[in-house]
Amino acid sequence: MTSFMLAVTKMMPNDYVGFTFFVGTMAMMAASAFFFLSMSTVEGKWKTSLLVSGLITFIAAVHYYYMRDYWAVVGESPTFFRYVDWTLTVPLMCVEFYLILKAAGAKTSLLWKLIWASVVMLVTGYFGEAVYTTGTGPAMWGLFSGLAYFYIVYLIMFGEAKALADKSSPAVQKAHGILCKFVLIGWAIYPLGYMIGTDGWYDFVDGLGLNMDVVYNIGDAINKIGFGLVIYSLAAGSKDTQAA
Repeated sequence: MTSFMLAVTKMMPNDYVGFTFFVGTMAMMAASAFFFLSMSTVEGKWKTSLLVSGLITFIAAVHYYYMRDYWAVVGESPTFFRYVDWTLTVPLMCVEFYLILKAAGAKTSLLWKLIWASVVMLVTGYFGEAVYTTGTGPAMWGLFSGLAYFYIVYLIMFGEAKALADKSSPAVQKAHGILCKFVLIGWAIYPLGYMIGTDGWYDFVDGLGLNMDVVYNIGDAINKIGFGLVIYSLAAGSKDTQAA
């Protein structure tokens, strides 16, 4: 309770980081409630997908609650808590691809490829942003993280997942395409935040006048809630189609 009161009293009108942490917490909690309650309104085969969507935003909401207070009390970027959040939620976002493509024959090997690539992307990103923060460390670990990211992009847009999507229903193809855009465009905000928060050949990014935590917070809300809404739209649309 003391931590909560301190967080409220220390939030200044120009504290955009604190504001986005607060809004992010509320948005993720509201999204979780929506996804969990919507499970009873969709077909059985989509319930797991909606459950995963709710878990993604719920885990993020809990972490955002603590990150908001950490920022208010310490005044530093909660890098450790953020990467713990990502290590739990980003693999779950990759699981969504497997779940919607399961009916088309997706195998668990695809699931594990996506999960392991996402873990490598996050662990190497953490090394560059929080452990090896001097010299060529951030650029080197950022490169490894970027390669893992592009491997995910390859799998879902050109590789095995794309081939499965092409054999799926038009609704699944549409959902898969939108999720791919989230990964290609929406997830691009994370490398931007990484470059803002670390030293390297990309120091010119600091000249944009952006704050790393604001970039991350906005990106999280768009990507995590957006992923879930795409899944909900697919599930609800499938039900409506069968009813017609």
